[in-house]
Amino acid sequence: MRRTDHAGRGRVRSGPPLPEPGLPVLPELAAVVAAAAGHSHAPPPGGGPALRAAASGYWERRGLPAGPEHVAAAPGAGPLLLAVAAALGGDVLLPRPCAAWWEPQVRLLGRSVYHVPTPAECGGVPDAYALLETVRRVRAEGGAPRLLVLSVADDPTATVPPPDAVHEAVEAAAGEGLHIVSDETWRDTLHHPRDTVLVGPAAMAPGRVTVVSDLAGAFLPPALPAAVARFPTDGAGAALRARALDVLTALGATPAAPVAAAATYALGEPDEVTARLAAANRLHAHLAAALREAVVGAGALARPPAAGRHVYADLGPLRAALAARGVTDAQELEDHLQERLGLPAPGGHRFGDDIDALRVRLSTGPLLGPDPEERGRALSAPEPLESPYVERELARIAAAFDELRAEAQRREPPR
Repeated sequence: MRRTDHAGRGRVRSGPPLPEPGLPVLPELAAVVAAAAGHSHAPPPGGGPALRAAASGYWERRGLPAGPEHVAAAPGAGPLLLAVAAALGGDVLLPRPCAAWWEPQVRLLGRSVYHVPTPAECGGVPDAYALLETVRRVRAEGGAPRLLVLSVADDPTATVPPPDAVHEAVEAAAGEGLHIVSDETWRDTLHHPRDTVLVGPAAMAPGRVTVVSDLAGAFLPPALPAAVARFPTDGAGAALRARALDVLTALGATPAAPVAAAATYALGEPDEVTARLAAANRLHAHLAAALREAVVGAGALARPPAAGRHVYADLGPLRAALAARGVTDAQELEDHLQERLGLPAPGGHRFGDDIDALRVRLSTGPLLGPDPEERGRALSAPEPLESPYVERELARIAAAFDELRAEAQRREPPR
């Protein structure tokens, strides 16, 4: 099978964006953006007082007190991670797999990146023993590990690591003197919030954790890029924030006034925002469960999705059937599924996984179709899986995976 030609596109430019919600923009949010469109002043680096105060209130409601002086905002989470990594210096450790946008930010600084395996039951956090061994090895080779990035609601695996796994990773990192960036972009997209325990590392090691949240995860459409960071509230945290603000200033990474207004409004969590978020989470929980059922029903593997708008599938059990179609690695799997399904299907190598592993992230947003009215109907439908477009898309995906299962069964040796 011919591999995708990325010439002229670049590895980062052709990488996967955050899974989109596939839903119309909330009318009240659009009105806030329109009202702020006439503002001629630029917000200061790190965000204006109103936005930082809204972010402080958001974290206060989640048990993480922080004044506006401990918060910074940027047009997306990427500049915030880059600013923190630049301010800290040293090498960076990431779980494998991890969000596709983490590593490019670090590589821009010329820093070394080391991936650490995750526990068997979840993604998002490194296995504590593997983390300690990796730190020891890096130091023995002359490296200087200083930063660990992790996530408590993970892209790409859609899992929420149990509190004990988070605690073990945080304890190991703190013992080695590492600072932690906790990417909590998806923390407000839990599929079953009453049954899922999410504990962030900032509650475990307040002086060692900077929390970053891209608002495209739960609150804003991708067309309005904004993210916020909460720094430790001690003196070292204030110094880190000051150095990060210098980097953001040098980059010119300031949210535009209309985007800042939208972020301020959304972080205030008015009733219409929380109602939309709850409805969207219910919808994507249904879609993700059905998508996983199609994958697992064909004999492939996927952890039950607990957050976000995606499923991380391991098609290793179907390797023989895929090899018959010329698919032997994650890039070829990406090419094959995108052509076969007509949907985004980034391979696991985009997320730091082994390219020889047949893993892929499948998103739920495209299942809602191109028509805004149809997407809106699915949002309010009592049974969203019975929406005609959703039903057709899921049937088409299930048929494609069933074909692979049937071919794999034909290729099984006789018993």
